[in-house]
Amino acid sequence: MENPLEPGLYIVATPIGNLGDLSPRAADILSRADVVAVEDSRVTAGLLRHIGVKRPMLPYHDHNAEGVRPGLIARMGTEAVALVSDAGTPLISDPGYKLVRDARAAGHTIVTIPGPCAAIAALTLAGLPTDRFLFAGFLPSKAGARTTAIAELAGIRATLVLYESGPRLAASLSALAGGLGDRDAAVTREISKKFEEAVTGTLSSLAARYADAPPRGEIAIVIAPPGDAPPPAIEDADAALAEALTRLPASKAAGEIAKKFGLDRKALYARAMAMKA
Repeated sequence: MENPLEPGLYIVATPIGNLGDLSPRAADILSRADVVAVEDSRVTAGLLRHIGVKRPMLPYHDHNAEGVRPGLIARMGTEAVALVSDAGTPLISDPGYKLVRDARAAGHTIVTIPGPCAAIAALTLAGLPTDRFLFAGFLPSKAGARTTAIAELAGIRATLVLYESGPRLAASLSALAGGLGDRDAAVTREISKKFEEAVTGTLSSLAARYADAPPRGEIAIVIAPPGDAPPPAIEDADAALAEALTRLPASKAAGEIAKKFGLDRKALYARAMAMKA
């Protein structure tokens, strides 16, 4: 092969729908890799045909990763190993990070070739705040575990991005409305494909929309952050201040409660002194 790649691991983002989104750099790396680690060889074979090349492929996925990983790490010492997922950026909602971790521990070169990512694309379509966001992957399929997972997300002051399947979409939207409150949200699907869409509304209205008509295709849900927290009741602050005064001097008690409740420290100090008097 002319102009061979340096041995190591190459993390290659691939299209999530439109094959035209494959970057020239990604195509170049795939055409020169000694082996391509793939989720599904049939999917990647179609991508390689699109760019007019044939490369050796090795399945690497949830079910065989533990057994295959040591051999891939060994090959990186003398060969260029490209890692791809079926669509999008590897390691996002898949176990590829273990391959990166072990490659770094072995001292191999690691290169990322960035490109399409459904979570980021969905965020750009949703029209919701983007200054702070959390990607939360897929919710658990069982109701109890799903409720627990949603409760863990409820207090996070950021836009949330989740992946979901069509058959589970309405149930997940309903559970999210119950656990997060009826926030604004967007359901995005078929990103970069002919029927790309982003449907916006509240979580409950979206759950009703899809209850009897589950959509097809790859789906990402984007959910607005929680609204401003209500101001603390003065009675709550007084009770907390009274408790703090049983174990701290007035100045320190005022500082502790000011930080906890977001209140003015000087005003709390005056209140503490009045309580002590």
